[in-house]
Amino acid sequence: MSDSHEQLERLGYVIGEANPSQFYFIADEGKHPPRWEYVLVKSREVVDGFEVEVPIIAQICEITSLSLALDLENKPNLEAVERLIKAQLVDRRLIAKARVLGFTLKGEVLQPRRAIHPGNVVYRAPSTILSEFYSYPPEEGLHIGYLITRPDVPVSISVRGFRRHLAILAQTGAGKSYVAGVLLEELLKKGATAIVLDPHADYVFMSHRRMGGRFSSRVTVFKTRESTGRYTEKQIGKVEIYEVKFSDLSIDEITTVCGISESWTNIVNAIGKTLDKLKKEGSYGLEDLINRLGKSEDPHSLSALKYVKRLQKIRVFGDATTDVNKLLKPQHISVVDLSGLDDEVADYIAFRILGDVFEAVRDQRYGYPVFLFIEEAHRFIPYKEKTLSKNIIKKIAAEGRKFGIFLVVITQRPHKIDPDVLSQCNSQIILRMTNPEDQDAVRKSSERMSEDLLKDLPGLNVGEAIVVGEITKAPVMVKVRSRETIEGGADIDIIGKLKEAVKEAENEETSLVEKLDRERKLIKSIVEGV
Repeated sequence: MSDSHEQLERLGYVIGEANPSQFYFIADEGKHPPRWEYVLVKSREVVDGFEVEVPIIAQICEITSLSLALDLENKPNLEAVERLIKAQLVDRRLIAKARVLGFTLKGEVLQPRRAIHPGNVVYRAPSTILSEFYSYPPEEGLHIGYLITRPDVPVSISVRGFRRHLAILAQTGAGKSYVAGVLLEELLKKGATAIVLDPHADYVFMSHRRMGGRFSSRVTVFKTRESTGRYTEKQIGKVEIYEVKFSDLSIDEITTVCGISESWTNIVNAIGKTLDKLKKEGSYGLEDLINRLGKSEDPHSLSALKYVKRLQKIRVFGDATTDVNKLLKPQHISVVDLSGLDDEVADYIAFRILGDVFEAVRDQRYGYPVFLFIEEAHRFIPYKEKTLSKNIIKKIAAEGRKFGIFLVVITQRPHKIDPDVLSQCNSQIILRMTNPEDQDAVRKSSERMSEDLLKDLPGLNVGEAIVVGEITKAPVMVKVRSRETIEGGADIDIIGKLKEAVKEAENEETSLVEKLDRERKLIKSIVEGV
């Protein structure tokens, strides 16, 4: 360690019992270190067969101020306390608990194997060491923000960590979509291919800079012809239509979407025979299949009709199927705007796109890593409920990493997500979360989320997050950096809109007064004329 003893700021001394994962220390009252502050303590570890001194980095997770003179067990009364204070007999002690994060060696964070000795000096961790601790090589690191207690220390996460999938979890309004936008910006700079399922138009302005101008021309927003989303094509910019030609659907896809079991062979065969006849006659659409089944005298065709009619709710069928290669491009973000669509339509589009992407990458028709961002994931992979897209998402969670498809699951309700998928997300970015059910879901799904970190979740402010898992060298509490792009789904400015409403109401009243005044003058002129 390059810092000498004199260059380090002493905060206190290790006391009581200590082990390789945590220790307590008595702190200098004048320094009064805050909760979540980073500290350094020297210890000896065996590295490459040699015992050497290493700087152990730890973070304060609890801090307590106490006084023996004013101990609660003594049950002091008010007068006694006042006498002790006036006599300056009140002793103050600060006791801190620190969780060990590790020490660095050749850019890698290692965990200590030895307990830290009581009596060792505890220092304030220098920002230079923390910057090294939470940094990655430029080609690997994604800059997401800064340490909450050290705004001068940048924090990066590893793009390699996405190989084990990622979950972004937070209660509503805590900033989960904002974080996802930061990740998309960073991934795009690295050359990534990203596809975003966007139920609330949160990401449709990814091509626009917050300060004006264009962030990137390599962002495309896909909408259906039936979409009644929040923003127009003129506001968004580059928009493509996503549609599916009905005659391109296979019999298996039709039966899956309609909810027809493979074991219902008579109904499946009836649909298959009808499709074969339509194909021989030329081009056909959904209505042609419905009409032909309805005119059939075969009872199995009539039984199939009630299931096939379900497809009428999915208004995504057009003249041509959108080629998956339009979504899969190097260094490109494809935002699939699902805002304003019924759940059934959004679910089908997710099912179709994710299936096409999986097949294209698995069959080596696309040779670059693909990052799939699934916003409002509890709508697509709900716990104990069925959706069309659920099976393909679970398949990608289990097998996608082998082919280079990586999930980013985003939700404000982790306890409503299928636990099989959530448990596959070995990395998590967790923002403020107070719901006990959601906290319990995080506890069950993450091996890296300690009880100490879970206790910290309610204390996070908007835009602050805990990062754990493969994407980081050690658990880190980060203040997310400002986005370069515009956030599409931000909450409305309530105060600003109310001011506009007041102004409009005042204008209406002024207009009414002016109208009444004109009418009075007109009546007066008529009367005087008579």
